[in-house]
Formats: sequence, C-alpha cells, structure tokens
Amino acid sequence: MSILESFRYDGRVVVVTGASSGLGVAFAQAFAEAGADLVLAGRRADKLAETAELVGAVGQRALCVATDVSSPRDCTAMVAAAMETFGRVDVLINNAGIGTAVPALRESPEQFTSVMEVNLYGTYWAAQAAASVMRPGSAVINIASVLGITTAALPQAAYSASKSAVMGLTRDLAQQWGTRNGIRVNAIAPGFFDSEMTAQYKPGYLDSLKPRLLLGRIGDPRELAGTALWLASPAAGYVTGQTITVDGGMSIA
Repeated sequence: MSILESFRYDGRVVVVTGASSGLGVAFAQAFAEAGADLVLAGRRADKLAETAELVGAVGQRALCVATDVSSPRDCTAMVAAAMETFGRVDVLINNAGIGTAVPALRESPEQFTSVMEVNLYGTYWAAQAAASVMRPGSAVINIASVLGITTAALPQAAYSASKSAVMGLTRDLAQQWGTRNGIRVNAIAPGFFDSEMTAQYKPGYLDSLKPRLLLGRIGDPRELAGTALWLASPAAGYVTGQTITVDGGMSIA
C-alpha cells in the first residue's frame, strides 16, 4: 500500500458522534469523501438526516442513529445498529460535546454535571461500546479541546475540566487496548473553528483572540477533519495515546 492509498477508507465504517452539526458534519463529509460508510449519531434526527445527504452525495452509505452519548444504553444500541447494518466498526470519532460559560461561583451542580456526563462520560461509553466490536487496526479518536490545555478568557470550568479528563482517558485506553486489542486511541485538541458553538459567542470575542492565534485566523473545519483522516489511517499506525493540538498556535502564544 502506498502512502496515498493509506488515506483511503474504502470498505471501512466510521462512527461519528455529534454528527448533527458543526465539526461532526465536517468529519462525516471528509471520511465519506475518502470512501468510508458512516454511522451518524446525535440527538437531533432531522439534522442527522441533513448530514446523511452530504454523505450520500459522494456515493457513500449513511446510517443515522438517534443517540444520547451520556446514556451507556444508547451507546451500546448505536454500535449494535452499526454492526447490524454494516457488520463492522473501524473508526470512532468521539465528537459529541457541550459547553457552558458560567462563572464558577454561580455554576450549579446540575450545570457542571451535565457537561461532564456528555463530554467525559459520553466519550467513555461510546469508546467502550465501539472497542467491544473493533478489530485489530481500528482507531478511536476522542475530540478534546485547546481549553483542556490553556484558557481563553471565558468561565469554562466544567468544559475545561471535562476536556482535560478526555486527554487522560485517551492515554489510559491506549495502553489498555493497544497490545491486547490492536486498537489505537488518540485525541485531537481543536482550537477555535467555524462551528455552531463559536457562532454563539458574543460579537467581538473571536476577534479578541487573534493576538494569540499565530496564524491570524480561526480554523476551517476541514483542516481539523484532515487531521482526523490522517490520525485514523494506517499512515499514523505507530501513533497512539497522543493528543494532537490543532489550534493555529494558540496554546503556545
């Protein structure tokens, strides 16, 4: 297999959680363009159907599964549906996530817990379910955040804590599943990208970050998807337990 051929996903099945909007759509479209069939998981069935149309437009199959990743039962059902339809799961993109911007002295236990249940627990439940059926050579990619490494002038205690924890979870799953199961587990820590989440920021907030963005701009979601395509491919076959930061230089500024 040539290096270029190693980036093809023909005959492989990729599960993307949080596939109803934002970065999840970019991940799904990129893997479909590379030849994969997709399992699209998320809580908004109508939005999943829109992502499925993008997958179908490039000639690939898409299965939509209504999933709340904070529910272990939903994650198990998601993987069962993938196996029933496609007979395999080769890649999991653990993208589902939520955030809050509540000052720490005012954040309620319910607000903090809701973020942890999706971002950390949901990542674990989805990975656990997928790994139970994955073959050697498969890959799990957990989506962390640059806010698990640094801060960005917003009150993000729950979100930052959850994403830091995802990085630790990634390392441990990599060492548990590497030799025994032949599954690579890595994380990507995105910076600020055009997405549904960044669209909710107050006017001027993203501009205020530009002095910390060494490349002078926020990211294009397809730049992040390209990192995932590499990290899940045989071209990255000797990479596991790592967090790849894709943030335009923000974390070192």
